[in-house]
Amino acid sequence: MKTINVHFLGAAGTVTGSKYLVETSKKKILIDCGLFQGVKNLRQLNWDYLPIEASTIDIVILTHGHMDHTGFLPRLMKMGYREPVYGTGPTLEIAEVILRDSAKIQEERAEQVNQEGYSRHKPAEPLYDTEDVEKTLPLFRHQPLDKWMNLGENIRYRHRYNGHILGSTFIELEIEGKLLVFSGDIGRNEDPLLYPPQKPEKADILFIESTYGNRTHLHEDIMERLKTHILETIEHNGILLIPSFAVERSQLLMYFLWQLKKDQLIPDIPVYLDSPMGANVLKILHHSSKWHKLNPADCEAMCKNIKVTSSYKDTLDILRDSQPKVVIAGSGMVNGGRILNYLAQYSYKESTTILLAGYQAEGTNGRHLMEGTEELKIYGKYYRVKAKVDALHGLSAHADQNELLDWLNEIQNTPQKIFITHGEPHPADALRVKIKDTYGWDAEVPKLYDIIPLEL
Repeated sequence: MKTINVHFLGAAGTVTGSKYLVETSKKKILIDCGLFQGVKNLRQLNWDYLPIEASTIDIVILTHGHMDHTGFLPRLMKMGYREPVYGTGPTLEIAEVILRDSAKIQEERAEQVNQEGYSRHKPAEPLYDTEDVEKTLPLFRHQPLDKWMNLGENIRYRHRYNGHILGSTFIELEIEGKLLVFSGDIGRNEDPLLYPPQKPEKADILFIESTYGNRTHLHEDIMERLKTHILETIEHNGILLIPSFAVERSQLLMYFLWQLKKDQLIPDIPVYLDSPMGANVLKILHHSSKWHKLNPADCEAMCKNIKVTSSYKDTLDILRDSQPKVVIAGSGMVNGGRILNYLAQYSYKESTTILLAGYQAEGTNGRHLMEGTEELKIYGKYYRVKAKVDALHGLSAHADQNELLDWLNEIQNTPQKIFITHGEPHPADALRVKIKDTYGWDAEVPKLYDIIPLEL
């Protein structure tokens, strides 16, 4: 009987930092390489060396391009990793955009805190910089959907479509005839832009995300909610700020706003996408037609409906413009990006509406806003929050509890092991109980840095 070890290097007991190392006698395979986000003690983990030598890892395979699944790659490279990074075409394109943007933000933040002197680090340094990213990108290797790729003797893997964002997949990793399935982030069954997720038919060892493992998404009318907020913004001569993830969420918001204007349900209010990263993802959307439902003509029409900024000067022009408007800006959890510029100027105004459009991790500004904070700390200064705060729960790109359970319903065998990951403790445990009640399968919630041996 052969044994492998699975190292839970991230997204264990928390949502972010996805990293699962599968260690066989011949290969060390890292599934995802994400950055920790949220509360300070989690972010601090990004600075720590992994409890395994990076130079001994043979392969990295990415489920999709989000920061919490790819954002640690330049750091891994700095630690000595020099081998291939596999992912689908859109995943690697999105990862390139995200990593370059992340490096730039970190460089700018380090420079700013050094100038203003509010960091205890002297000098403050970025986790990684643009040069580190440029050294990482040559490691990228595009892989198609559904095609098995040999990684070594009796080891192969493939990507399978699972919605969520462009290029997103779950991973099937076969070792000595045993099938390990890594869910990645599972998308919605009814997404306006993306197709429903495929489902695994077999899983001997299953790793399943649990971001919304304890709840069911509200079936809300997104168009009606957006329409109401926009009409109120016009009536109060205010601004509607939508902090948004640059990948998928921004495009989905653009789609709904385009539909509202096309159907003449709202006046022709200016709508801005102030996110260089979001603008770059739009280009990927255009040439990734097999990954989404929009035909080329509709894709072009949707993009023309939005004014995409191209420079920080554009941001300053928008900030100076007093007319009612809608601004979609990164970052989605309000912990960086251009949305901070708008909040610094508009959060104290009662005519401002802040509309959150996705999951808000513990410790982020977005979570603080959801919980009713009266002030935000932005670049070392505190700003009063008198703006109206609301959230669109139906826009989530993550499967809810029912959809997670539904994703399992074509598995024909009883998995030998099920690990529930990528969730805070309560949602993860709630999903564990539901899997047991629904399928009779036992599951466990690993802890960060657990090493669990598995018999093949």
